[in-house]
Amino acid sequence: GSDPHPAPFARLSATPIRMETPAPRLGADQALVDAPRRKLPEIKPRKSPDAPIFEGLKVADFAWVGVGPIISKTLADHGATVIHVESAVRTDLLRNLPPFKNAQPGIDRSQFFANFNTSKQGLRLELNEPDDLALARKLADWADVVVESFTPGTMARYGLDYTTLSANRDDLVMVSTCMRGQTGPERHYTGFGNQGAALAGLVAITGWPDRAPAGPWGAYTDFITPRYGVAALSAALLHRDTTGRGQYIDLSQIEAGIQFQAPLILDHASNGRVAHATGNASSYACPHGTYRTRGIERYVAIGVVTAEQWAALSQCVAFSRPLLSLKSLNERIEKRDSIESELAAWCIDQDAFDLADRLQRAGVPSYPVLRPTDLFEDAQLRHRGFFVTLDHPVMGPTPYDGPVTQFSRTPAQPRRPAPLLGEHSGAIRRWLK
Repeated sequence: GSDPHPAPFARLSATPIRMETPAPRLGADQALVDAPRRKLPEIKPRKSPDAPIFEGLKVADFAWVGVGPIISKTLADHGATVIHVESAVRTDLLRNLPPFKNAQPGIDRSQFFANFNTSKQGLRLELNEPDDLALARKLADWADVVVESFTPGTMARYGLDYTTLSANRDDLVMVSTCMRGQTGPERHYTGFGNQGAALAGLVAITGWPDRAPAGPWGAYTDFITPRYGVAALSAALLHRDTTGRGQYIDLSQIEAGIQFQAPLILDHASNGRVAHATGNASSYACPHGTYRTRGIERYVAIGVVTAEQWAALSQCVAFSRPLLSLKSLNERIEKRDSIESELAAWCIDQDAFDLADRLQRAGVPSYPVLRPTDLFEDAQLRHRGFFVTLDHPVMGPTPYDGPVTQFSRTPAQPRRPAPLLGEHSGAIRRWLK
């Protein structure tokens, strides 16, 4: 139909993302299953098929805080050579945010910053100083990819914008990410992912119907946008490998964040429904929520979708007789308050981990709500080797988040801790000069 969908999540100058057809009807493209396999495009051979995916890729990372650094961190963890440019005059905000090693603040003691910048080399440059600006231009000319996250127009003032940098080389790939995108009346709007979540509509639907909006945790679009950015950048690099031509990627935090609301937007366009904050309530599960258990700030999460799961829960919980007679999801939703009240009372004196284990074995979807400190003891994460310990020059051996996707042939791995402010400046400056 003609109902509006969220637009593509990024704007690529040479290979724009296009939404040309609606979602297919069931089985509409069955013939494609029997079609001949499409020939893969010719790409330049890699040194080794088992080398990290981005080995040999050169990245000049002018970004700061969240989105840009996470994009370049992904490239670095997958083998790219990433030089992270920072200023000591205007220090990255994350360097001044906790958690700090031993709770002692310091620009080289923030694990928040360190976790977003693994596997990179650090270069201090003050772009207001002519000699440093000249080095920044040399760095950009060296790079295959330039990443930046300043207010639109900032890079142009320094002669580091895509138009200038690509004038004599058409193979450059550049990513610019900001709140509202590089064009339009609000392109100069500045902010962080907290504001991004509000402008993308996420705050309005997060919280309880009888209270002020709570919003999702943290600078939420800072966590959404890098995933879209890496996908767009990977597509641009594939295009460059097959054609020799780079391009410019304009990535808006707001437009990336709106992707997470696509079903709600379509529901409003098609049915006129307006989404509101509903607490932990769900339209497809009941009961559905987190319930306090024994101990300090301990909870268990439970979500019941099917009749079989409801029956399994009813075998565990001594629900009152009227609730035990409920069968369908709609019937349960009508009695949601009563179900939630009786379930909460049943959970309150039980151990969260034992309770979740017992419910899982009975066939009820459930899990204890983990604290950040619990994650280091989580058996599944330990089995998969998720956390990687790196020896930071100031903070010492510290666990870092590892890759969330395991590649069987070319696994990613944080290779070195985040750099100290300007840690590799001496060597890099000598090399650039």
